[in-house]
Amino acid sequence: MKKSMFYILLLCNILFIMPNVVAQTTVKKISGLVVDQKGLPLIGASVLIKGTNIGTITDIDGAFALPASDKSTVLVVSFIGYSAKEVVANDQKLRIVLTEDSNELKEVVVQVGYGTVKKKDATGSVSQISAKEFNKGQNVTPESLISGRISGVNVTGGGAPGAKADIRIRGGSSLNASNDPLIILDGLPLSNAVPSGSTSILSTIDPNDIESFTVLKDASAAAIYGSRAANGVIVITTKKGTKGGVKVNFSSQVGVNTVANTVDVLSANQYRALVNEKGSNAQKALLGTANTNWQDEIFHTALTTNNNISVSGALFNKLPIRLSVGNVNNPGILKNTSFERTTTSLSLNPVLFDNHLRIDISGNLSFAKNRFQDEDAVIGSAIGFDPTQSVYAAGSRYGGYFEWLEPNGNLPLLPARNPVARLNQDDRRATSTRKWGNIKLDYKFHFFEDLRFITEAGIDRFDSSGFTRVSTASALGYQPNSYTSGNWVNLGNYSTYTDALQNKNLNSYFNYTKDFGKIKVDATAGYNYQLFQKEKYESGETTQPNPNEDVITDPDINLQSYFGRLNLGYDSRYLLTLNYRRDGTSRFSKANRWGNFAGAAFAWNLNEESFLKDNKTISTLKLRLGYGTTGQQDISASYDYLTRVTLGSINTQYVFGGVVYSTARPEGYNQNIKWEELSEANLGLDYGFFNNRISGSINYFEKKSSDLLADVLVPDGANLRNQGFNNIGNLRTKGVEFSIQSDIVKNDNLTWNLAFNTTYIDQKITNLGQTVEGFTGYAVGDIKGGSGNKIQINSVGYAPNSFFVYEQLYDANKKPIPGAYVDRNNDGNLDDSDKYRFHKAAPDYTFGLFSSLNYKKFDFVMNWRASLGNYIFDNVSSDKGYLMAGLRRDSDLANVSSDYLNTGFVYEDNGTQRYLSNYFVKDASFIKLDNVTLGYTLEKALLKTVNIRFSAGVQNVLTLTKYNGLDPEKFNGIDGNIYPRARTFLLGVNANF
Repeated sequence: MKKSMFYILLLCNILFIMPNVVAQTTVKKISGLVVDQKGLPLIGASVLIKGTNIGTITDIDGAFALPASDKSTVLVVSFIGYSAKEVVANDQKLRIVLTEDSNELKEVVVQVGYGTVKKKDATGSVSQISAKEFNKGQNVTPESLISGRISGVNVTGGGAPGAKADIRIRGGSSLNASNDPLIILDGLPLSNAVPSGSTSILSTIDPNDIESFTVLKDASAAAIYGSRAANGVIVITTKKGTKGGVKVNFSSQVGVNTVANTVDVLSANQYRALVNEKGSNAQKALLGTANTNWQDEIFHTALTTNNNISVSGALFNKLPIRLSVGNVNNPGILKNTSFERTTTSLSLNPVLFDNHLRIDISGNLSFAKNRFQDEDAVIGSAIGFDPTQSVYAAGSRYGGYFEWLEPNGNLPLLPARNPVARLNQDDRRATSTRKWGNIKLDYKFHFFEDLRFITEAGIDRFDSSGFTRVSTASALGYQPNSYTSGNWVNLGNYSTYTDALQNKNLNSYFNYTKDFGKIKVDATAGYNYQLFQKEKYESGETTQPNPNEDVITDPDINLQSYFGRLNLGYDSRYLLTLNYRRDGTSRFSKANRWGNFAGAAFAWNLNEESFLKDNKTISTLKLRLGYGTTGQQDISASYDYLTRVTLGSINTQYVFGGVVYSTARPEGYNQNIKWEELSEANLGLDYGFFNNRISGSINYFEKKSSDLLADVLVPDGANLRNQGFNNIGNLRTKGVEFSIQSDIVKNDNLTWNLAFNTTYIDQKITNLGQTVEGFTGYAVGDIKGGSGNKIQINSVGYAPNSFFVYEQLYDANKKPIPGAYVDRNNDGNLDDSDKYRFHKAAPDYTFGLFSSLNYKKFDFVMNWRASLGNYIFDNVSSDKGYLMAGLRRDSDLANVSSDYLNTGFVYEDNGTQRYLSNYFVKDASFIKLDNVTLGYTLEKALLKTVNIRFSAGVQNVLTLTKYNGLDPEKFNGIDGNIYPRARTFLLGVNANF
């Protein structure tokens, strides 16, 4: 097929590029090969006879042939990423070697708001990472491609199949409103919402289809996106077709997912010894004879496959096109969990009317199948279930599984259920279909070519449906009557749902570019419209009386904006960017609906100055200064400013005179709710040495969020509700980013590239609005143990989500004294006033290190990440690390965390104090080796046209940390019953032809 396309392209050249060849009477043939420094052919390189329009492109062997006159002929040979070369033709067959142009390779064109700009002309803090630099290994969802690779960007993934990764750019900017960045996919701004039964907005995208990520980090760069850019912007560009020969890429990967770590609990023998020593006679009588490791029973080794094939090229050398199909099947290490995705993407990028009309069309279709479990309950049961009991019990009416029963055979309410039974008798499945696409028309006016009009329309439709079926043999099934009633029956449970989300987007704008001597002008002005819609159906529990069936239609969310940007450049030395956006949102009242956001940035390319222009050491030196404002309105309350009345459900009806009446209740509201605003200043320096062989950037930033949107408690009598959204205060964030990358070794046989980045972030709440005397802050961070306990707090003068705990007292052997805490205010009482703020979940420093080594046909890649200053609350030990957690009742037993052996804790301590001890706040700093991959490439190994690369690797290789829990990396800083991250062993093959 590739040769056929070549002949088509050659015919196009003959017909359109070389019309004057037929007019020549005396010709001679010029032929040759175009190769790179390694001697590999460059397919699709341009070969042009200088001073004419006679040219061609190289074929699959890098060969070309041209007619020429008797005169001395000079060929101009060029290829993307390589320095163009002029060669004098002679009668011999030519062999032309092109060398990589490091300046051109570094001169990346980056995506900015509603346009692109060369990186050397960018004035804001913008980072880009392309496919060549992505993390290797098993990347089921796109977020993992950039984890640890960009300074200021923190990506925390989960362990479940297809799990959402939490992305934070410069620490986020809000307390309760969304801290997720705005993600723009091929020009379409995505919604952060996902339908029930789906995992994340990016889980439907095949990472193999992504060409690059561009991150707009500071407000001056992101302000053009206004209302949704307070947390930064990530612009994702997918791969497109290119002119030239047809290219086919096939990749296949197999991963063996293994359990890397489990929670430490007492073994069966340890637990027997504990019960025999500390338990009552009734509890001793409950001990079984088995030795069951319940975590081994619920986890297993699973096999993941990931396949993708893509075809790209240009039809008739006029219509660039790319088609891609991919499938990933990712069973989880927790049994009966899985994620499967099948994707199809198509892009068409024609250029018409003599390059005056550019059209970009992208269409995508994704099907996903998810199988879930009640992960928290299943894993929690496995951690705490009695290890002396068998998985099965003879004669059990619950599918043959062991379950705790009362002496009369009734099912008790309080004991945990058999975790293996939960896995096998609770079936939760969902399917989703996502269709999204964008069409962009870019017209350069024929009569005024400096002016372009761009319009793009996109739609994103995300549908899901799912069910939960609980077996009629499950202890969790609906059992309306007790076993001893004589008419016991188990009806199981069954519920279904459907969910539909739709996102429509329209952008229209003008762009004017003109060079006036040394002055370059680039101006943009336009309008944006976006509409979000959601509708959901829930059947309720259909096996139970009066299922709570409901159709939920969320109010439409409408965003409209007017925006403009002006870029001014003088002599490539001085660059100025001004932008403005006026945003309107339907979430706020007319009085507060519109917000105004602006940004300004200045850059000075010092290397273009006369005193540095010919410097052989400094190749890039650019100073940047920016300031901008952005807005935030993304909260869960759609129309909180409206006065509303809600009709009651079937559970809130009254009967008068035999007639059923529904109740109506007024809802709480806040007419004054308004925009949260972020202002940010950024000072940056981009540098490059030795022809950019060493390059990087340094940034200092400081941002202030004001009128914070937060869901907080409301004083009694102040509203019709006791909690709701309010604008309550300010948050200050400052930090430093540093990145450096270098081609340490670069020659024909060996290249070694090393990239390092680090980020320091300091956040503090500076204001929480009007408060009453004695107010300590807003409690957050729900934990297990006790009733309604929260472990974190948002307080003025401290970092968000600081741990709020009692100070534990210790004996001479540094062992915690049960029930003993510091009376910090010396009033003789131990109460809430004695709690204090002790560390925080967010790290002070994050680090990333990426190493890529190529020796001849071998390549070796590894990437490390590190986090310093982050703390974690060990909720497993706080909830299960004391004696009475296992010996609470005489009717059943439960295991305890092995941390009990360290503390000897016996009681809850009034139900709160022990649960909230600072003993459980642990240093969770870590160093992780995320991935190691070794590859070998066979060039033209099959039919002399196919390059094949074989690879082997390990994911989640190594974790170095003081924390002895399951995993030190937890986004919210609370280590509960989490789905562990797998250690994966990989084999892959990639073929290009």
